Amino acid sequence: MDWLQQHLPELAMSAAMAWGAGLRLYLVVFVVGLLGKFGYVPVPEALKLLTNPLVIGAAGFMSFIEFFADKIPWLDSVWDAIHTFLRIPAGAALAAGMLGDSGEGMALAAAIIGGTLTAGTHFGKAGTRAAANTSPEPFTNIGLSLAEESMVAGGLALAIANPLLFLFALLLFIVVLVFLIRFILKGLAAIIRRLTAAGTPQPPARGSSAI
Repeated sequence: MDWLQQHLPELAMSAAMAWGAGLRLYLVVFVVGLLGKFGYVPVPEALKLLTNPLVIGAAGFMSFIEFFADKIPWLDSVWDAIHTFLRIPAGAALAAGMLGDSGEGMALAAAIIGGTLTAGTHFGKAGTRAAANTSPEPFTNIGLSLAEESMVAGGLALAIANPLLFLFALLLFIVVLVFLIRFILKGLAAIIRRLTAAGTPQPPARGSSAI
């Protein structure tokens, strides 16, 4: 219990970075690197590279690109597909790095849990955006994108200001995410059934005669 109280800020930041990486990897790296550079967030030795000005600059540039790419219907889904191979390992590495000073065992556990959290957040985001792209209007897509950016910035701020409250909010997010993934899968299954039914020839109605 004493260990948990002592390391609660690091646990919250580890979870926040893994969760945020599933939504906005570059924004997480940029914000944490910038805060670490100016001493607002204690950055462990394993993540000191994030405070390098070149890393901050590169992450800031990619955040700028992602800000626009993520708001264009269908391009956002292509962007998400490509970043499947970046966000998940990066989220695991960030989570492990934040707890790297607590020992190799803790770092490995953080990598496993953090990678799973990043994957769940990433696939939940990608599925939600794919479903939103079926709508012809772009405003839902733009609204979701802005909401994701606000969530990441707000989540990181909350993890710093009140680690326990952030972990509670993260638990609620995971519950909603599970419900959301089930909803998306059911919706996609219904679409597939309708498309299959539309492409299947229907038998002639009973009582009709061939000409």
